[in-house]
Amino acid sequence: MNTATSTWTTLVDAADLAATLGQAGTRVLDARATASTAVRVMDARFALADPQSGAQAFAQGHIPGALHADLNRDLADLGKTGQGRHPLPDSDAFAATLGRWGIAPDTQVVVYDAADGSMAAARLWWLLRLIGHARVAVLDGGVAAWQAAGLALTSEQPVVEPLPPYPGRFDRARIATVDEVAARLKHAPGWLLDARAGERFRGEVEPLDPVAGHVPGAVNRPFALNVADGRLRPAPDLRAALQPLIGTHAPEQVVLMCGSGVTACHLLLAMEVAGLHGAKVYADSWSGWVSDPSRPVATG
Repeated sequence: MNTATSTWTTLVDAADLAATLGQAGTRVLDARATASTAVRVMDARFALADPQSGAQAFAQGHIPGALHADLNRDLADLGKTGQGRHPLPDSDAFAATLGRWGIAPDTQVVVYDAADGSMAAARLWWLLRLIGHARVAVLDGGVAAWQAAGLALTSEQPVVEPLPPYPGRFDRARIATVDEVAARLKHAPGWLLDARAGERFRGEVEPLDPVAGHVPGAVNRPFALNVADGRLRPAPDLRAALQPLIGTHAPEQVVLMCGSGVTACHLLLAMEVAGLHGAKVYADSWSGWVSDPSRPVATG
Protein backbone atom coordinates (compact mmCIF):
# COMPACT_ATOMS: atom_id res chain seq x y z
CA MET A 1 0.00 0.00 0.00
CA ASN A 2 1.57 3.27 -1.10
CA THR A 3 0.68 6.29 1.00
CA ALA A 4 2.18 8.58 -1.61
CA THR A 5 -0.44 7.62 -4.14
CA SER A 6 -3.17 6.95 -1.53
CA THR A 7 -4.58 3.85 -3.17
CA TRP A 8 -6.40 1.94 -0.45
CA THR A 9 -9.17 -0.55 -1.19
CA THR A 10 -9.80 -2.43 2.06
CA LEU A 11 -8.09 -1.09 5.18
CA VAL A 12 -5.85 1.82 6.09
CA ASP A 13 -4.28 2.43 9.48
CA ALA A 14 -4.33 5.73 11.32
CA ALA A 15 -0.63 6.44 10.81
CA ASP A 16 -0.85 6.02 7.03
CA LEU A 17 -3.96 8.18 6.81
CA ALA A 18 -2.39 10.89 8.95
CA ALA A 19 0.79 10.80 6.86
CA THR A 20 -1.18 11.14 3.65
CA LEU A 21 -3.24 14.01 4.98
CA GLY A 22 -0.03 15.70 6.01
CA GLN A 23 1.71 15.02 2.69
CA ALA A 24 -1.19 16.52 0.78
CA GLY A 25 -1.22 19.53 3.08
CA THR A 26 -4.16 21.89 2.90
CA ARG A 27 -5.41 20.31 -0.30
CA VAL A 28 -6.87 17.50 1.77
CA LEU A 29 -7.93 19.44 4.83
CA ASP A 30 -9.42 22.26 2.78
CA ALA A 31 -12.86 20.95 1.84
CA ARG A 32 -12.97 23.33 -1.12
CA ALA A 33 -10.27 21.33 -2.87
CA THR A 34 -11.31 19.44 -5.96
CA ALA A 35 -12.14 15.80 -5.47
CA SER A 36 -9.29 14.72 -7.73
CA THR A 37 -6.72 16.17 -5.30
CA ALA A 38 -8.49 15.32 -2.05
CA VAL A 39 -8.67 12.35 0.23
CA ARG A 40 -12.32 12.43 1.26
CA VAL A 41 -12.68 11.20 4.82
CA MET A 42 -16.17 10.07 5.85
CA ASP A 43 -17.42 9.66 9.42
CA ALA A 44 -20.09 6.93 9.53
CA ARG A 45 -20.53 6.58 13.29
CA PHE A 46 -23.97 5.26 14.22
CA ALA A 47 -25.69 3.42 17.06
CA LEU A 48 -28.90 1.46 16.58
CA ALA A 49 -30.03 2.28 20.10
CA ASP A 50 -29.58 6.02 19.54
CA PRO A 51 -29.75 6.99 15.86
CA GLN A 52 -28.80 10.61 16.61
CA SER A 53 -25.63 9.72 18.48
CA GLY A 54 -23.45 9.52 15.38
CA ALA A 55 -24.24 13.03 14.23
CA GLN A 56 -23.79 14.29 17.78
CA ALA A 57 -20.40 12.62 18.09
CA PHE A 58 -19.37 14.07 14.72
CA ALA A 59 -20.33 17.58 15.85
CA GLN A 60 -18.31 17.19 19.03
CA GLY A 61 -15.17 16.02 17.25
CA HIS A 62 -14.12 14.29 14.04
CA ILE A 63 -11.04 13.68 11.92
CA PRO A 64 -10.08 16.97 10.23
CA GLY A 65 -11.83 17.42 6.89
CA ALA A 66 -14.30 14.59 7.47
CA LEU A 67 -17.94 14.69 6.45
CA HIS A 68 -20.70 12.81 8.22
CA ALA A 69 -22.66 9.94 6.61
CA ASP A 70 -25.82 8.90 8.40
CA LEU A 71 -26.83 5.23 8.12
CA ASN A 72 -30.56 5.91 8.16
CA ARG A 73 -30.53 8.98 5.93
CA ASP A 74 -27.63 8.48 3.51
CA LEU A 75 -26.90 4.74 3.43
CA ALA A 76 -30.47 3.41 3.47
CA ASP A 77 -33.96 4.28 2.28
CA LEU A 78 -36.26 3.77 5.25
CA GLY A 79 -39.29 4.55 3.08
CA LYS A 80 -39.10 1.13 1.43
CA THR A 81 -41.05 -1.78 2.89
CA GLY A 82 -40.42 -5.53 2.87
CA GLN A 83 -36.67 -5.07 2.35
CA GLY A 84 -35.49 -5.15 5.94
CA ARG A 85 -34.73 -2.48 8.49
CA HIS A 86 -32.12 -0.75 6.32
CA PRO A 87 -33.23 -1.05 2.68
CA LEU A 88 -30.67 -0.02 0.12
CA PRO A 89 -31.00 3.51 -1.23
CA ASP A 90 -31.77 3.81 -4.92
CA SER A 91 -28.65 3.94 -7.06
CA ASP A 92 -29.45 7.39 -8.43
CA ALA A 93 -30.09 8.77 -4.95
CA PHE A 94 -26.78 7.43 -3.69
CA ALA A 95 -24.97 8.82 -6.75
CA ALA A 96 -26.42 12.24 -5.94
CA THR A 97 -25.30 11.89 -2.33
CA LEU A 98 -21.74 11.11 -3.43
CA GLY A 99 -21.76 14.20 -5.62
CA ARG A 100 -22.94 16.27 -2.67
CA TRP A 101 -20.00 14.92 -0.69
CA GLY A 102 -17.58 15.89 -3.45
CA ILE A 103 -16.67 12.31 -4.34
CA ALA A 104 -15.59 11.63 -7.93
CA PRO A 105 -14.26 8.39 -9.47
CA ASP A 106 -10.64 9.34 -8.72
CA THR A 107 -11.21 10.39 -5.12
CA GLN A 108 -9.56 8.30 -2.43
CA VAL A 109 -12.24 7.75 0.20
CA VAL A 110 -11.50 6.66 3.77
CA VAL A 111 -14.46 5.71 5.95
CA TYR A 112 -14.44 5.33 9.71
CA ASP A 113 -16.80 4.79 12.61
CA ALA A 114 -16.30 4.56 16.36
CA ALA A 115 -14.07 1.50 16.25
CA ASP A 116 -14.29 -1.78 14.32
CA GLY A 117 -16.03 -0.57 11.15
CA SER A 118 -19.27 -2.47 11.68
CA MET A 119 -21.47 0.56 12.38
CA ALA A 120 -21.49 1.78 9.73
CA ALA A 121 -18.16 2.32 7.97
CA ALA A 122 -18.21 -1.04 6.17
CA ARG A 123 -21.72 -0.33 4.87
CA LEU A 124 -20.52 2.86 3.15
CA TRP A 125 -17.40 1.04 1.94
CA TRP A 126 -19.63 -1.60 0.32
CA LEU A 127 -22.05 0.89 -1.23
CA LEU A 128 -19.14 2.73 -2.83
CA ARG A 129 -17.76 -0.52 -4.23
CA LEU A 130 -21.24 -1.44 -5.39
CA ILE A 131 -21.51 1.74 -7.45
CA GLY A 132 -18.11 1.09 -9.00
CA HIS A 133 -15.79 3.14 -6.78
CA ALA A 134 -12.56 1.21 -6.18
CA ARG A 135 -10.55 3.72 -4.13
CA VAL A 136 -12.28 3.29 -0.78
CA ALA A 137 -11.01 1.82 2.48
CA VAL A 138 -12.06 1.56 6.11
CA LEU A 139 -9.91 3.15 8.79
CA ASP A 140 -8.79 0.14 10.83
CA GLY A 141 -9.81 0.74 14.43
CA GLY A 142 -11.86 3.81 13.58
CA VAL A 143 -11.75 7.06 15.46
CA ALA A 144 -10.61 5.17 18.56
CA ALA A 145 -7.40 4.14 16.77
CA TRP A 146 -6.94 7.69 15.48
CA GLN A 147 -7.11 9.09 19.00
CA ALA A 148 -4.98 6.28 20.44
CA ALA A 149 -2.26 7.34 17.99
CA GLY A 150 -2.31 10.81 19.55
CA LEU A 151 -3.99 12.40 16.55
CA ALA A 152 -6.33 15.32 17.01
CA LEU A 153 -10.02 15.70 16.30
CA THR A 154 -11.75 18.92 15.31
CA SER A 155 -15.27 20.29 15.63
CA GLU A 156 -14.81 22.48 12.55
CA GLN A 157 -17.49 21.75 9.97
CA PRO A 158 -16.01 21.45 6.47
CA VAL A 159 -17.59 23.22 3.52
CA VAL A 160 -17.78 21.08 0.40
CA GLU A 161 -18.10 22.20 -3.19
CA PRO A 162 -20.62 19.72 -4.59
CA LEU A 163 -20.02 17.76 -7.75
CA PRO A 164 -22.48 16.26 -10.25
CA PRO A 165 -23.95 12.87 -9.31
CA TYR A 166 -21.42 10.08 -9.29
CA PRO A 167 -21.22 8.47 -12.77
CA GLY A 168 -22.11 4.94 -11.79
CA ARG A 169 -24.90 2.57 -10.89
CA PHE A 170 -25.17 -0.26 -8.38
CA ASP A 171 -23.92 -3.60 -9.68
CA ARG A 172 -27.03 -5.62 -8.93
CA ALA A 173 -25.13 -8.84 -9.58
CA ARG A 174 -23.30 -8.27 -6.28
CA ILE A 175 -26.58 -8.06 -4.32
CA ALA A 176 -28.26 -11.33 -3.39
CA THR A 177 -32.03 -11.19 -3.72
CA VAL A 178 -34.57 -12.94 -1.54
CA ASP A 179 -35.46 -15.16 -4.50
CA GLU A 180 -31.85 -16.29 -4.83
CA VAL A 181 -31.64 -17.10 -1.14
CA ALA A 182 -34.94 -19.01 -1.24
CA ALA A 183 -33.83 -20.98 -4.29
CA ARG A 184 -30.61 -22.14 -2.59
CA LEU A 185 -32.03 -23.35 0.73
CA LYS A 186 -31.17 -26.99 0.00
CA HIS A 187 -27.62 -26.31 -1.17
CA ALA A 188 -24.73 -27.70 0.86
CA PRO A 189 -23.88 -25.50 3.87
CA GLY A 190 -21.29 -22.80 3.42
CA TRP A 191 -22.98 -20.72 0.75
CA LEU A 192 -24.79 -18.49 3.30
CA LEU A 193 -22.97 -16.89 6.25
CA ASP A 194 -24.87 -14.94 8.94
CA ALA A 195 -22.85 -12.26 10.76
CA ARG A 196 -25.18 -11.85 13.76
CA ALA A 197 -24.24 -12.80 17.30
CA GLY A 198 -24.66 -16.48 18.09
CA GLU A 199 -27.58 -16.07 20.48
CA ARG A 200 -29.58 -14.18 17.85
CA PHE A 201 -28.70 -16.69 15.15
CA ARG A 202 -29.84 -19.57 17.37
CA GLY A 203 -33.08 -17.78 18.17
CA GLU A 204 -32.45 -17.53 21.90
CA VAL A 205 -32.98 -13.74 21.87
CA GLU A 206 -34.18 -11.27 19.28
CA PRO A 207 -34.01 -7.63 20.37
CA LEU A 208 -34.67 -6.03 16.98
CA ASP A 209 -36.78 -8.17 14.67
CA PRO A 210 -40.23 -9.74 15.14
CA VAL A 211 -39.08 -13.33 14.63
CA ALA A 212 -36.07 -15.10 16.12
CA GLY A 213 -33.86 -17.64 14.37
CA HIS A 214 -32.05 -17.91 11.05
CA VAL A 215 -32.45 -18.87 7.42
CA PRO A 216 -32.35 -22.69 7.17
CA GLY A 217 -28.91 -23.89 6.15
CA ALA A 218 -27.09 -20.70 7.10
CA VAL A 219 -23.77 -20.90 8.94
CA ASN A 220 -23.12 -18.48 11.78
CA ARG A 221 -19.99 -16.31 11.72
CA PRO A 222 -20.46 -13.44 14.20
CA PHE A 223 -18.67 -10.43 12.78
CA ALA A 224 -17.13 -9.73 16.19
CA LEU A 225 -14.98 -12.86 15.79
CA ASN A 226 -13.16 -11.12 12.95
CA VAL A 227 -12.01 -8.35 15.28
CA ALA A 228 -9.37 -8.09 18.00
CA ASP A 229 -8.99 -4.90 20.05
CA GLY A 230 -11.25 -2.99 17.67
CA ARG A 231 -9.30 -3.89 14.52
CA LEU A 232 -9.64 -6.62 11.93
CA ARG A 233 -7.53 -9.67 12.61
CA PRO A 234 -4.55 -10.33 10.32
CA ALA A 235 -5.37 -11.66 6.87
CA PRO A 236 -3.93 -15.16 7.46
CA ASP A 237 -6.00 -15.56 10.63
CA LEU A 238 -9.15 -14.45 8.85
CA ARG A 239 -8.56 -16.81 5.95
CA ALA A 240 -7.88 -19.72 8.30
CA ALA A 241 -11.20 -19.07 10.06
CA LEU A 242 -13.39 -18.22 7.06
CA GLN A 243 -12.22 -20.71 4.43
CA PRO A 244 -13.46 -23.78 6.37
CA LEU A 245 -16.88 -22.17 6.80
CA ILE A 246 -17.48 -21.84 3.07
CA GLY A 247 -16.07 -25.29 2.35
CA THR A 248 -15.97 -26.13 -1.34
CA HIS A 249 -17.98 -23.06 -2.35
CA ALA A 250 -16.04 -20.48 -4.34
CA PRO A 251 -16.04 -17.10 -2.57
CA GLU A 252 -18.10 -15.51 -5.35
CA GLN A 253 -20.81 -18.11 -4.73
CA VAL A 254 -21.10 -17.12 -1.07
CA VAL A 255 -23.87 -14.87 0.28
CA LEU A 256 -23.48 -12.82 3.45
CA MET A 257 -26.30 -11.61 5.68
CA CYS A 258 -26.99 -10.22 9.15
CA GLY A 259 -29.96 -8.47 10.74
CA SER A 260 -30.44 -5.64 8.26
CA GLY A 261 -27.55 -5.73 5.79
CA VAL A 262 -25.10 -3.60 7.79
CA THR A 263 -22.75 -5.92 9.70
CA ALA A 264 -22.85 -8.30 6.72
CA CYS A 265 -20.73 -5.64 4.98
CA HIS A 266 -18.19 -5.96 7.79
CA LEU A 267 -18.03 -9.70 7.14
CA LEU A 268 -17.52 -8.94 3.45
CA LEU A 269 -14.64 -6.63 4.37
CA ALA A 270 -13.09 -9.45 6.41
CA MET A 271 -13.42 -11.86 3.48
CA GLU A 272 -11.82 -9.39 1.10
CA VAL A 273 -8.92 -8.81 3.50
CA ALA A 274 -8.57 -12.60 3.78
CA GLY A 275 -8.25 -12.90 0.00
CA LEU A 276 -11.68 -14.52 -0.40
CA HIS A 277 -12.98 -12.17 -3.05
CA GLY A 278 -16.39 -11.59 -4.58
CA ALA A 279 -19.04 -12.65 -2.06
CA LYS A 280 -22.51 -11.14 -2.35
CA VAL A 281 -24.49 -9.36 0.36
CA TYR A 282 -28.13 -10.26 0.99
CA ALA A 283 -29.10 -6.67 1.65
CA ASP A 284 -32.58 -7.41 3.05
CA SER A 285 -31.03 -9.89 5.49
CA TRP A 286 -32.94 -11.40 8.42
CA SER A 287 -35.32 -8.47 8.91
CA GLY A 288 -36.31 -8.69 5.25
CA TRP A 289 -36.56 -12.49 5.28
CA VAL A 290 -39.05 -12.54 8.16
CA SER A 291 -41.20 -9.79 6.65
CA ASP A 292 -42.99 -12.64 4.82
CA PRO A 293 -44.31 -15.16 7.39
CA SER A 294 -44.41 -17.91 4.73
CA ARG A 295 -40.59 -18.10 4.59
CA PRO A 296 -39.03 -20.89 6.64
CA VAL A 297 -37.20 -20.21 9.89
CA ALA A 298 -34.71 -22.41 11.75
CA THR A 299 -33.55 -22.18 15.34
CA GLY A 300 -30.84 -23.78 17.42
